[in-house]
Amino acid sequence: MYEEIIYEVDGPAAVITLNRPDALNAFTYRTLAELRHAVAAAEADSEVVGIVVTGAGRGFSAGMDMNALSGMTETGEAGSAGDFGLRARPGDAWMGEDFTDGFTYLMAVRKPIIAAINGACAGLGFSIACLLDLRFVEKQAKLVTAFSQRGLVAEHGVSWILPRLIGPAKALDILWTSRRLSAEEARDLGIANRVCETGESLADAKAYIGELAANASPASLMRMKQQVYRHMNMSLGEAMKESQRLMDESLKAPDFGEGVKSFMEKRAPRFGRIGEG
Repeated sequence: MYEEIIYEVDGPAAVITLNRPDALNAFTYRTLAELRHAVAAAEADSEVVGIVVTGAGRGFSAGMDMNALSGMTETGEAGSAGDFGLRARPGDAWMGEDFTDGFTYLMAVRKPIIAAINGACAGLGFSIACLLDLRFVEKQAKLVTAFSQRGLVAEHGVSWILPRLIGPAKALDILWTSRRLSAEEARDLGIANRVCETGESLADAKAYIGELAANASPASLMRMKQQVYRHMNMSLGEAMKESQRLMDESLKAPDFGEGVKSFMEKRAPRFGRIGEG
């Protein structure tokens, strides 16, 4: 089905590998459609607790394919990704309209998504990585926004998410200069959640999801993700009211009873999974 990505399920982790290594996994419109479709497939699979996005070869993604960018300069239009017969609607509609434009659907997906950044991560690749929930970055990787050097603006939601990750002044510095960030600087700034050894980001991300699958309620993971992203758009009072309502609902849900029971019985919890299966 897929031509430009690889989709695999390994235990509780679904792995989506951007698979255009000769082009440093630069995105085409087909790649983007396949990514969206694969994310929806992972979200619907009850065996999957978390999703990893990584790149084949020596990079995560160099951004949008330059051939597509050249076409944009001729038309003056950004174009459309299309669906290539791969129609999909990942994400929970309960999250609201704020999470329906562009790649913001990634924040509405009901499962954790980790970027395993194994090399160059630039432009659109950087934006998508920032919109994922966590970033595991290999020590040799370089991250760069690149937009200012192409005469562009801060695209694809990075103007919203990056200041929330690291603060407005640091975000402007990175966007203005388009300088390359090492894995260590990305960690110190708050972009990278973990610095991994070369070749180990995928394994580390899968191990992290394995720990979540063994110990955490998928329903809790989902609601916490939804709370964090929704509440970034709310006042404190609104967020508190919604949290109280969600807490009341969680106290009546099966996972709360199982969480208490497994603690009392000193055993691993057996929580239900999220998905259609």
